[in-house]
Amino acid sequence: MRWFLFICFYILVDIYAFQAVKTLTRHNWIHISYVILSLLVLGNLIYQFSQPNPSGGFGSGRGYAMGIVLAFVVSKILLTLFMFGEDIVRFVIAIYNKLFSTKAAFDMPSRRVFLSQIALGIAAIPFASLLYGMYKGKYNYKVLNYTLYFEDLPSAFDGYRITQISDIHSGSFDNKEKIAYAVDLVNEQKGDTILFTGDLVNNKATEMDPWMDTFSKLSAKDGVFSVLGNHDYGDYVQWESDQARLNNVAELKKVHSKMGWDLLLNEHRFLERNGERIALVGVENWGAGGFKKMGDLDLAGKGLSPQEFKVLMSHDPSYWQEKIKTDGNNYHLTLSGHTHGMQFGIEIPGWFKWSPVQYRYENWAGIYEEFGRYINVNRGFGYLAYPGRVGIWPEISVIELRKGSKPA
Repeated sequence: MRWFLFICFYILVDIYAFQAVKTLTRHNWIHISYVILSLLVLGNLIYQFSQPNPSGGFGSGRGYAMGIVLAFVVSKILLTLFMFGEDIVRFVIAIYNKLFSTKAAFDMPSRRVFLSQIALGIAAIPFASLLYGMYKGKYNYKVLNYTLYFEDLPSAFDGYRITQISDIHSGSFDNKEKIAYAVDLVNEQKGDTILFTGDLVNNKATEMDPWMDTFSKLSAKDGVFSVLGNHDYGDYVQWESDQARLNNVAELKKVHSKMGWDLLLNEHRFLERNGERIALVGVENWGAGGFKKMGDLDLAGKGLSPQEFKVLMSHDPSYWQEKIKTDGNNYHLTLSGHTHGMQFGIEIPGWFKWSPVQYRYENWAGIYEEFGRYINVNRGFGYLAYPGRVGIWPEISVIELRKGSKPA
């Protein structure tokens, strides 16, 4: 039923968008090419989703088929909005002329040609952007540096550097050279520790098989630490039994260990320097709505006092809004991911950022502060479903902790 509704929607949008093409040219070969291309794009999507998909993800052909359809549909929706608006105006003018005038108020054909040209020009922007996002944008890694000040930071940790990555989604990758470059870029930041905040895979532990050697190269003086994200529990693919799903989670936990990462499962560790220490706390995934709720902040912070300085890893930023930011145990800095910044938006660093995901998540990208406590929502290392990024680029966060008050 879903496929039937989607195909009907696709065809209706396509027919309406076709009117703009017909308005601008009378060449039949262009009209025929348009129809053939539209059918090929739709046919490829149907073919890709009809093939066996053991991983249950959007890797390889599926992802690209969906991305190409997205580029076409978004562009044609814009065309449709323009042409539909024009039809409404024409209808209103026709009624007016019929009732009150014998002379047309506008030159209808020339105006329709002009609007079709405008519509095609505007529709070309998201079309080209989405294709660029698949070709280049998804590997356009950015290093974002932040400096945060805390009065109660132990003196030995003044200048301590945390490198954060999140949402690797290894089952989506298709370019070993680009991923190797990104891993080297993480190491080049020379963080005192590297923290990974969840979603190592799309669904299955085996997705990491081609990438374990690459990510095993991540290294930092105080080690690499990690937590699980919602996709790491394998809830978005069908299993032959619940035990098979649990076995997959167990295997994924072993992958962290094999790569030399210290996986925190509702627990904490201490980072020590010159006789002083800070607590590194890691919770399992907890997400608002229908997302996995395995996180247990009380268990993870058991034995810690409110006075101890704490850095918390929590995959989904909604946990920060729900509990962490007001928790009496005083979690100074929370590191999250999950949103990907929706992999689409507009961002001018330091001045403006927008993405549709902001209407779902209050904290969706970058640093936020409430009650003197901070959260950084990493935009993600990888990508999911749409195999690209537009405007919201893959991110490596580098956070420097400083003792004292923030400069005026």
